[in-house]
Amino acid sequence: MASKRRSNTRISEKTGKNNDTNSSRGHTIPTISEKILSRASGTDALAGDFVLADIDCAMAHDGTSVLALKAFTEMGANRVWNRDRIVIPFDHIIPSNKETTSELHRKVREWVRKQGIPNFFDIGEGICHQIIAERFARPGMLIVGADSHSCTYGALGAFGTGIGATEMAEVFASGKLWFRVPQSIRITVDGTLGGMVSAKDVTLHIIGRIGSGGATYNAVEYYGETISDLSISGRMTLCNMSVEMGAKAGIVPPDEKTFGFLKDRPHSVYADPDASYMDELFFDVTDLEPQVALPHAVDNVQPVGDVEGTPVDQVFIGSCTNGRFEDLKVAADILNGKKVCVRTVVAPASRSVLIEAVDAGVVSTLLSAGAVILPPGCGPCLGAHQGVLGEGEVCLSTANRNFKGRMGTGGFVYLASPETAAATALSGEITDPRGID
Repeated sequence: MASKRRSNTRISEKTGKNNDTNSSRGHTIPTISEKILSRASGTDALAGDFVLADIDCAMAHDGTSVLALKAFTEMGANRVWNRDRIVIPFDHIIPSNKETTSELHRKVREWVRKQGIPNFFDIGEGICHQIIAERFARPGMLIVGADSHSCTYGALGAFGTGIGATEMAEVFASGKLWFRVPQSIRITVDGTLGGMVSAKDVTLHIIGRIGSGGATYNAVEYYGETISDLSISGRMTLCNMSVEMGAKAGIVPPDEKTFGFLKDRPHSVYADPDASYMDELFFDVTDLEPQVALPHAVDNVQPVGDVEGTPVDQVFIGSCTNGRFEDLKVAADILNGKKVCVRTVVAPASRSVLIEAVDAGVVSTLLSAGAVILPPGCGPCLGAHQGVLGEGEVCLSTANRNFKGRMGTGGFVYLASPETAAATALSGEITDPRGID
């Protein structure tokens, strides 16, 4: 059996807890995901089992609700199973960019009114994942979203996962969905992060080591002193990008920070102390440098020093990965009293984030530095109508994906932290934020 290793340059080898361990019916030591799916299905759900589970919360945004309600109608459904458990935010193409989009928005609004769904969030309220985290998610919930980054909710101890629009139509109609219970990977991250190094750098480092398919259809549980030190915002960044290594879900066990964020939504689900994992990986990030993912793959990750000096045409700070208050504030702290030299676009993750940023003077600082503030929403991340790149243009983005065509068919996207983004906006080229005065 290979020994487990701790390293900041490589991940551990397999521990010998392979796929057969969790799928055995003799397995009685459940992970967080197995406990949540057991509760939701009313069965002893073990990795590899297929279970029909009750959904606690279902979300579809303006980009996917159109397809979901079309499938809902085509299957002959008339009424949703539980209007209070359905959340419909408009966040992807807001405000509408053309008449076709406006007509699709109108159809969804009409359907929402007809169904009497109270949890509808129109333009400007924020990104779907931020809204779910702020208002609905709590530990132990089974939450599905018609968006791949629904794994964000694992930052609050929930099992959040993305599903397709047709699957969402089935959920709207029945409140149930079939799942194959995933194998679980335990990732332990230790070490104190240095100045100007944050959760995004940890996330990119892990993805760069594991690879874009290294956790395919696995549930990832995050442990260690570094994870405990992260804020809820940082944990959301971590869990948000779990899908970028193929994970079905990413989960941070709840602690006092979680309960403080949730306030009146307390609950908890934990893995048993000797829970069986298909693999256990260890990272030491004590000496971690700021990280950058190069075009056109999220796992093409290098230290910022290896790409420093690369010219950029645009900087984007925002998205469901890094559009929260602490992300905007750290950027404002770096830009305070200075001027950006490339177009810099900032999109707050929600209305509440924007209000907090206004009240704290963060927005004023960003505007004075020359940044452009967009309405709360996805902004340039999906390349639909805000911040689209021209042929050959380069963007340093705090979002979660840099695939070719993501922000314009001929653009090049580098992914990094808000700290690196702000430093880059000042210089016009990818810059190590640790060198900023």
